[in-house]
Amino acid sequence: MSRLVTLCLVLCSLAACTAVNSAPGRNGAAVAVGVAYSRGGRGDKSFNDSVGSAVDQAKAQLGVSVKELSPNSAGSDLEEVLRLLAETGHNPVLAVGFFYAQPLTKIAPAFPHTQFVIIDDATVKLPNVTNVVFREEQASYLVGVAAALKSRTGRIGFIGGVQTPPQQKFLAGYAAGARATNPKIQLSSVFMSQPPDFSGFSAPDKAQEAARGMYDGGADVVYHAAGASGIGVFQAAKAAGKWAIGVDVDQRKTVDQGLSQVILTSATKKLDVAVLRIIQDAVHGKAISGLREFGLKEDGVGYATSGGGLTDVEPRLEEIRKKIISGGITVPVVP
Repeated sequence: MSRLVTLCLVLCSLAACTAVNSAPGRNGAAVAVGVAYSRGGRGDKSFNDSVGSAVDQAKAQLGVSVKELSPNSAGSDLEEVLRLLAETGHNPVLAVGFFYAQPLTKIAPAFPHTQFVIIDDATVKLPNVTNVVFREEQASYLVGVAAALKSRTGRIGFIGGVQTPPQQKFLAGYAAGARATNPKIQLSSVFMSQPPDFSGFSAPDKAQEAARGMYDGGADVVYHAAGASGIGVFQAAKAAGKWAIGVDVDQRKTVDQGLSQVILTSATKKLDVAVLRIIQDAVHGKAISGLREFGLKEDGVGYATSGGGLTDVEPRLEEIRKKIISGGITVPVVP
């Protein structure tokens, strides 16, 4: 009897392990996706929510099962989140954000048969790690052009979350686009925090104060690349009666209606496009290893036109967008 009980327990355990991988995708593929969100998780109306949109599409269109986890606010359990998803048989495992780079260097070798996908980082070079990066500087260049064209004071601003190389790409592109359009433009910029302090992505009060200072100093357009902190920029813009520029998604469509009217445009970073393609490839049995780069050419970045604030300058922006794609304009990645 004891042997029978033991055998039943083993079989049940195996069945459970199989179940996590048994959600059928197309072509008979069995894929269970693990998603480790960036700090704050879903609900940030920006970075994480864009990934979440792709996850929802994958579940509806491809029939995959998905386990979604978020780290604590301090980010002290990043390694544990990745390990839990890998241990429970999820493959691929998506690590959303460059925060996961260091933890991934420890976890990926321990699970050689699991394909990990890290978004916004190209430094982790392991055989079972796919790097998904975006040409944020290209989208930022375009909204920099828009800011310079729409500014009446000749003063604009930029507020970043944390001063890291990916974040500096936003500032580099924005500054280059604005200065190419108006060489006399005056640009103020600030980052909310410095590594290893990543609180700058979740400090709307601090961002509001910084934006208020820029508006009071004469800026009439302020671009944020600060995650959830961006709400503070929109609040300051509303109070000042000035423009703000959003990031990652068309934030005019995601923020409360009371704030949407101050958003001139958003530099869109189409994480939903990239993540859905990665999951589709996994379901169809295609290799998803190596570097995946998404820029204007791949429709991975762009700018939002909702609200009509760019109607008068959109022909100019489209002309510049085509020049960037063709190589006629090279956008810097360092300010």
